[in-house]
Amino acid sequence: MILGYFMDKNVDLKISVIMPALNEEKNILAAIGNTFQAFSDLEINGEIIAINDGSSDATGSIMEKISRDFPGRLQIIKHEKHKCIGVSFWEGVDDARGVIVVMLPGDNENDPMETLRYAKLLEHVDIVIPFVFNREARPFFRNILSFVYRFIINSTFLVNFNYTNGTVLYRRSILQELDARSDSFFFQTDILIRVVKRGYLFAEVPYRLGVRKSGISKAVSFPSLFNVARGYLRLVKDLYFIKNNNNHSHIFSSDTQTALRRKNT
Repeated sequence: MILGYFMDKNVDLKISVIMPALNEEKNILAAIGNTFQAFSDLEINGEIIAINDGSSDATGSIMEKISRDFPGRLQIIKHEKHKCIGVSFWEGVDDARGVIVVMLPGDNENDPMETLRYAKLLEHVDIVIPFVFNREARPFFRNILSFVYRFIINSTFLVNFNYTNGTVLYRRSILQELDARSDSFFFQTDILIRVVKRGYLFAEVPYRLGVRKSGISKAVSFPSLFNVARGYLRLVKDLYFIKNNNNHSHIFSSDTQTALRRKNT
């Protein structure tokens, strides 16, 4: 059941939730409903951009039915054929009306409250990076793979992230200034490395991961891992081998907390 959502339509939207879904007919209703409920509970004026990424089941028709109950608060983007998740994310960023954007997959594995509760931190930083604290919610192999992945990323790019593929909250303006747009499962890591290397302020916060009720994850597959490897090599090339890649001279977007705090100091 989706409870009432009564935020003032005349108030500027604060958050845009990008929600890609591929064959999630058993999960998409709960994913959308839980997000609107979190908006209501946290008094957030927000929208959902639901992306039907070439689904062959009833995912799209369920989205359309829900959208009639939330005019102006649920946008729908339809892909005739499946595209990479990064493509869906960037389409959502381009269509978003909120100051803040975050991706919550349509598999209902992530509790929106666990992420959106940290939205007020964007009054102090420009990126909020959730990391999973209940790792037992995932299979042992997935945790091992995540550990190895994190070690490689942190060692290569000289960072110390706890997690890079979660439900990250971004100030939309810092995403709009990026020229490089990864379209694979590597897109979150790619964004984080690029914006943090530019000097944007961020905070890491713990969040609880739910257990998928139905279906299987699309993240761990040979095509996905291949695209991650390709994205990783591209990022290495961009940061270490392209001339004049001087992040220290970056001019921060004027509406960011980073720009404000640097101005004050």
